Amino acid sequence: MRTQVGIVGAGPAGLVLARLLQREGIDSVVLERRSRVYVEGRVRAGVLEHDTADLLDELGVGARMRREGMVHRGIELRFAGAGHRIGLEALTGRTITVYGQQEVVKDLIAARLADGLPLHFEAEVTGIDATTVTYKHDGVEQRLECDVVAGCDGSHGVTADALPAGTVRRHERVYPYAWLGILARAPAANEELVYAYHERGFALHSMRTPDIVRLYLQVPPGTDLAEWPDERIWDELRRRLGLPLVAGPVLERGVTPMRSVVVEPMRHDRLFLAGDAAHIVPPTGAKGLNLAVADVRVLAGALTAFFRDGNEKLMDAYSDTCLRRVWQVQRFSNWMTSMLHRHPGDDPFDHGLQLAELVYVTGSTAAATTLAENYVGLPR
Repeated sequence: MRTQVGIVGAGPAGLVLARLLQREGIDSVVLERRSRVYVEGRVRAGVLEHDTADLLDELGVGARMRREGMVHRGIELRFAGAGHRIGLEALTGRTITVYGQQEVVKDLIAARLADGLPLHFEAEVTGIDATTVTYKHDGVEQRLECDVVAGCDGSHGVTADALPAGTVRRHERVYPYAWLGILARAPAANEELVYAYHERGFALHSMRTPDIVRLYLQVPPGTDLAEWPDERIWDELRRRLGLPLVAGPVLERGVTPMRSVVVEPMRHDRLFLAGDAAHIVPPTGAKGLNLAVADVRVLAGALTAFFRDGNEKLMDAYSDTCLRRVWQVQRFSNWMTSMLHRHPGDDPFDHGLQLAELVYVTGSTAAATTLAENYVGLPR
């Protein structure tokens, strides 16, 4: 098989890139090692920046998002027993949309298949040699010859490992805490997202629909879920959030480690990395999906110039262009994470500094605006 762009991974990065290229008349083949059922059921992020939501509209896959997604015009920071609203729209003129990543993926998959374009599930990539991708599908080893390969297969994928040793640098920070998260069928206790700083640890109240909530607790790394029965989780959430949570059936639970990763450069020859294959951000700032979409917007523009005019300048600039935004997002996500979590070994002085930071952010229009403009998405 031959194509112009071989895309490894059918998450948001790979599927949005394929849609962007389709709009420009550029052929692509998408290879995904997991099944369609798995990919469409994988619960991940749920906050879309203003520009991300607009792009889905532009690509013709935003109708269901606009019907079912929830537009939020602010978020709440809670600490010292009180809530403080950050008015995103009032401060920036922009909003966020709460719409699950798995729903975005469903919409993109449905559109690609409806257009009859190649998207192969359960296609495991076994090797990448320059622009030749070898993969197994239906038990048969196959080859995909490409002009360009886009690695959109996440932090545990194969494309990042295909970069020659010594050509990339990997920067990583592992945080000394994790998130215990649940997805539950229960009414939301607040109309907007709530980030809580508490002496017992961070907590987050978010939602996927008006009657499906996504809730998180800061816990130590390696926490055993067996030690957290439902009743304990709900009690701890109520204590930290200070909200009248109504318990409901827990549909899903898990423990998520917290880390930051940056791979640079994000390109070698004709192999380009995008999304989680190139960088990981802690989820506190709600940036993972949005940063992946920002990457592929840049990549699609570069590939369009290359295939239309033979111009490689934007391809050559791809990594530097993306990394400027990546480091800005890492800075914001690290700041939010550090401000809202209790850190092992902290003393009363550290606690006082965190409270002072929160008081300043919620009491200063300038500081609140800084948070808001980063949260809704920095300009492209």
